[in-house]
Amino acid sequence: MRYQKVLTLAVLVMALGISAHAADPTGTWKATFDTQIGEQHYTYDLKADGEKLTGKATNDMGATDITEGTVKGDDIFFVENLTFQDQKIRVEYTGKVSGDEIKFTRKVGDFATEQFVAKRAK
Repeated sequence: MRYQKVLTLAVLVMALGISAHAADPTGTWKATFDTQIGEQHYTYDLKADGEKLTGKATNDMGATDITEGTVKGDDIFFVENLTFQDQKIRVEYTGKVSGDEIKFTRKVGDFATEQFVAKRAK
């Protein structure tokens, strides 16, 4: 009986460990989406180290280091600081990693909020 309890506890601990395993956003992701200023083409090069997320966001106008990046389970967050027409714009990304996709919500300053999917580059 005691062996059965220990075995049940071990299986439960293993199952919790597997379900708590975070998806890894590390890699290259590509997205194309419509915005108020037209179609945008982005490549995101992301690197997760524990709960810290770093990398670059590259679009048709250039590349920007991402800042304030975090990973918590399948959820990611980061900031892209853009300059557009001599204006500094903070772009906040929240995303959920699911396999080879990240479903993003992108808040562009106080101007717009956009939703799109980025796909892992092969």
